[in-house]
Amino acid sequence: MLVSDGHELVQAAADGDLWNLPYTTVPSAETVDGYIRAALEGRANGTAIPFVIQILEPKRIVIGSTRFWNINWQHRNLEIGWTWLANAWQRTFVNTEAKFLMLSFAFERLNCVRVQFTTDEINKTSCAALLRLGAQQEGIIRQDFIMPDGRKRDSVLFSILDEEWPEVRRGLEEKLKPPSEPDPSPEQTAPTATELRR
Repeated sequence: MLVSDGHELVQAAADGDLWNLPYTTVPSAETVDGYIRAALEGRANGTAIPFVIQILEPKRIVIGSTRFWNINWQHRNLEIGWTWLANAWQRTFVNTEAKFLMLSFAFERLNCVRVQFTTDEINKTSCAALLRLGAQQEGIIRQDFIMPDGRKRDSVLFSILDEEWPEVRRGLEEKLKPPSEPDPSPEQTAPTATELRR
């Protein structure tokens, strides 16, 4: 993520006015500078690695953001979060592919022993997606965040451990396999590459 990504992040978030979601933080034109500044400060102090999510084909476009954060280098654990996608790219292959890339890097390059996720208890879609991913639900963290509207958020905690990663990896690889008989209609053909760019 770069300071210069602000305009494209806001364009992506405008697909669905995502900054109005009650359970996450998505940048608007008014908040994007602070959003990027906080992300880059986390990168500078070693507690976060923020990414923009972009599609490479048929042309490169930014469609969302995600990051590693709460990084604990000593104990080899971190969290994947701050994830959002433009409305048109939700419920597509992109989130699965992005999570696969991040989890592979965390367990296979950073040698993490634990990767965790927290999501708002009211965000049932995200909770279901994390279970489908193969994460284990651990419990509820009460009043974990105060949201912009003043609501005290209860968060659901999920995790994947290093010994669970091989099975989770196999499941994600299966989900990402191209269909055996792809739909020939061009409007149904998905782009073939997702990229996470720091």
